[in-house]
Amino acid sequence: MVTWAEFQAAAPDLAAAGRRLIYRGDHGEALLATVRADEPPRIHPISVGIVDDRLYAFITPSPKRRDLATDGRYALHTHQDPAAPREFSVRGRAVLIDAVDVRSAVASAWSFEPDETYDLFEFSIESALLGIRDGTDEWPPRYSSWTAAPAARFARDEPRTDS
Repeated sequence: MVTWAEFQAAAPDLAAAGRRLIYRGDHGEALLATVRADEPPRIHPISVGIVDDRLYAFITPSPKRRDLATDGRYALHTHQDPAAPREFSVRGRAVLIDAVDVRSAVASAWSFEPDETYDLFEFSIESALLGIRDGTDEWPPRYSSWTAAPAARFARDEPRTDS
């Protein structure tokens, strides 16, 4: 599992730009794509955050939570501002976090107070893509990307239980 911290160490400029786009507003926001067997992907707007150099989201009981718990594969894409059309996306696997101390630490830094109905997921980073356009008339975007080493991408870690 590649954490945000490991991604940031490997691609600091890309991670810094991604963080700015995730936190474009007053809290972290993105669109979450989840997958499921023999069905089309689903797209969901979510609150997302980088806490202690890890990428997290609290997810309510919903189809997106079922998708993440069942399969775990995801893609996360920042919202676009039409006046500054820059975009950032990451892909990887989400892991349910059961550790009470980790949940408490993340909740204390969250933009709202998640109750017991929310599950906490950590998102590993297998790849990242940044598209830069300085204005609406600039096309195509200037893309930069990063991909985790194969051993890190395909490692299937157990859910995090440390603090």
